[in-house]
Amino acid sequence: MDGHVYGALGQPGVGLLMAIVIGALAGWLAERFTAANMGLIANIVMGILGGLLGNYLAHKFHIPIFGFWRNLISATLGAILIITIYRAVAGRRY
Repeated sequence: MDGHVYGALGQPGVGLLMAIVIGALAGWLAERFTAANMGLIANIVMGILGGLLGNYLAHKFHIPIFGFWRNLISATLGAILIITIYRAVAGRRY
């Protein structure tokens, strides 16, 4: 490791409560951008998974992700990607 203490979403300083808040917002935004019809729990789950995926990809491409807004953008883009992949594999809409 690099000496940092990582929290939720793989980022320092992002605790579980903030990960849920960012996840809920990111999932809601992704739902709006993709015209998916998901519920609150699915929004939170998609947003948190999107945050993990978005932060992983940002790390791989050496894009710094820190702070609320960058975490929200990363989580939203990740959630949009997850929804798009799910739709491609499942062949149906939410």
